[in-house]
Amino acid sequence: MTTQYFTASSLDGFIATEDDSLDWLFPLGEVGDTSYGSFIAQVGALAMGSSTYEWIVRHGEQVAQSTGSRWPYAQPAWVFTTRNLPTVPGARIEFVRGDVRPVHAAMRAAAAGRNVWVVGGGDLAGQFHDAGLLDEILVQVGSVTLGRGKPLFPRRLTSPPLQLLGVRQVGTGFAELRYAVPKRPAST
Repeated sequence: MTTQYFTASSLDGFIATEDDSLDWLFPLGEVGDTSYGSFIAQVGALAMGSSTYEWIVRHGEQVAQSTGSRWPYAQPAWVFTTRNLPTVPGARIEFVRGDVRPVHAAMRAAAAGRNVWVVGGGDLAGQFHDAGLLDEILVQVGSVTLGRGKPLFPRRLTSPPLQLLGVRQVGTGFAELRYAVPKRPAST
C-alpha cells in the first residue's frame, strides 16, 4: 500500500491556471493512453483539496461525458476544506479539515490494502509529504507552459531528492514521470 500523488503539470510546473482552469490539459492527449487505467485500479481511497473537488462539481457534465458519471470515482473520498461545499448524490465523500495524519489513517483502513491517491492539489500533496506520508509522485508533464498558476508541489525538496523510478512518453503531448519520495531522516 502506497500513498501517491498522481497529477498532470505544465512544463513549467503548474497543475492549473490561477483561476483553476484545466483547459490547457485536454488537447494534449487521451487519458486512455496514459497509465491512469492501471493506476486507478490499484486505488482504494482518495484525498482531494476543495479546489479540485469544486472543479469536478462545476464541470459535472464534462466529467460525465468523459467517464460516464458526474462523480467518476467508486472509491471513498476525503475532501479537505475549510468551508461548506455541495455534495454529489451517491458519492462516498467525507468533508474533513485539519491535520492529514488522522485522516490518512482512516483512508488506509478504508483502502483495505490498496493505494491511497492524493488527487490534488499541490499544497495538499505537500501536507502529506510534510507529515511523512507521501510515498510516490507520478506526474504527467505536458508540452505547454502556463507562466503562472497553481504550483505542482509548493515545497522545496532537495535533501534527500526524489528518486526517479520511471519515464514514459505518452503520445506527443506528455512525458510521464514516476518518483519515489525518500523518507527524511528523523531529527534528533
